[in-house]
Amino acid sequence: MEGEKVVSMKEYSNEEVDDDGRIKRTGNVLTATTHVITVVVGAGVLALAWAIAQLGWIAGITIMITFSSISIYTYNLIADCYRYPDPVNGKRNYTYMQAVHAYLGGTMHVFCGLIQYGKLAGLTVGYTITSSTSMVAIKKVICFHKNGHGAYCKFSNNPYIIGFGIVQIFLSQIPNFHKLTLISIIAAISSFGYALIGSGLSLVVVISGKGEPTRWSGVKVGPGLSREDKVWKILTALGNIALACTYSTVVYDIMDTLKSYPPESKQMKKANVLGIITMTTLFLLCASLGYAAFGDHTPGNILTGFGFYEPFWLVSLGNVCIIIHMVGAYQVLAQPLFRIVEMGANMKWPRSSFINKEYANKICSFSFNINMFRLIWRTIFVIMATVMAMAMPFFNEFLSLLGAFGFWPLVIFFPIQMHISQKQINKFSLKWCVLQLLSFVCFMISACAGIGAVHGICKNITKYKLFMYKQ
Repeated sequence: MEGEKVVSMKEYSNEEVDDDGRIKRTGNVLTATTHVITVVVGAGVLALAWAIAQLGWIAGITIMITFSSISIYTYNLIADCYRYPDPVNGKRNYTYMQAVHAYLGGTMHVFCGLIQYGKLAGLTVGYTITSSTSMVAIKKVICFHKNGHGAYCKFSNNPYIIGFGIVQIFLSQIPNFHKLTLISIIAAISSFGYALIGSGLSLVVVISGKGEPTRWSGVKVGPGLSREDKVWKILTALGNIALACTYSTVVYDIMDTLKSYPPESKQMKKANVLGIITMTTLFLLCASLGYAAFGDHTPGNILTGFGFYEPFWLVSLGNVCIIIHMVGAYQVLAQPLFRIVEMGANMKWPRSSFINKEYANKICSFSFNINMFRLIWRTIFVIMATVMAMAMPFFNEFLSLLGAFGFWPLVIFFPIQMHISQKQINKFSLKWCVLQLLSFVCFMISACAGIGAVHGICKNITKYKLFMYKQ
């Protein structure tokens, strides 16, 4: 892509470069699946038990499986559009924006970029909130264990948000997505850790006979819940599930790490199936057991709910796993955003040493490069995301808004429209009508979820003072 360095044939032999003149990619189905799991098994999984509680057994499980099935189909359409016009031998599209530009034109390209990179920025804020919530939860668990369950154990999130931001300032100097494999693997392993701990703790509650009553239709309307509030919570739950099923913001960055043979589209389709099946299994496990354990009182985050302060060491371990995962997932999400800004700066000022020059450094046996533009702009971005996380720590509603904001356009609309363009599907043919109907239904779900999320955020803003939130 314009603005990125293409290696010189004098520096590398033909065997060391790909068809586009860049250093040969070495990724495979396993590494792609790892990246997928790192992104999707994240903050969203923690809220799914709460989502099932609002929707009930029938609607909750059905919607979760339906969203996962739709995601496999549309992500496979995205994979076929990595190259243009032919999925196997065409020209590479290095970013989602570039693919949309190739198949749908310039206006759609701008629309896609605003949504994709706006969502990426928002998710970094969401992951900062999630990590700080887990850090505070560890402190609360220790407090309850030492002082008893009736002790006052409320703490400000702000010091922990700042600490997480400082860590991300250093990690954000990792130059590109290709260098994230180790971090992504560690993050993916940790995601299994907290998902299994949360499920295990819920299972213990159920087996011990202390589980709360559940309903096929979800939380019952009554004295503590009006019919209007029930509707708003259902809409928020839809947004939480939609967020849990998406990794469209980084799908082309993942594909751009794959080796050229077998074709990238075939490798990515396998990774899509493996990643989404793994994701859905974990989601159903956590959500079902969490709801079975807590019923109408299911917390928004099953590991930080009041019911999970014993055994304190296991709860703390689960939250440590969440924090580790958030550290890696933050980078997997932020690197595509860093990349597009730096590419744009390179194209605008190709001769600027401030933007393009790399300064070699070495500490003991560790060698690394520093780029001044990368250092300054990435640091500013992390600081801004950190400040926003301190200002609006509304967990479920914030996740729901991000899910609603990106689900329909990135996971449904653009893949379907690119597929129609690629395969030249006739307008008003049966397949065209079915695809457009699917797009419309998902648009309505996203719109409803977005309305519910905005309502929840507005409601919370009236309760809390900015920067003064305690949990």
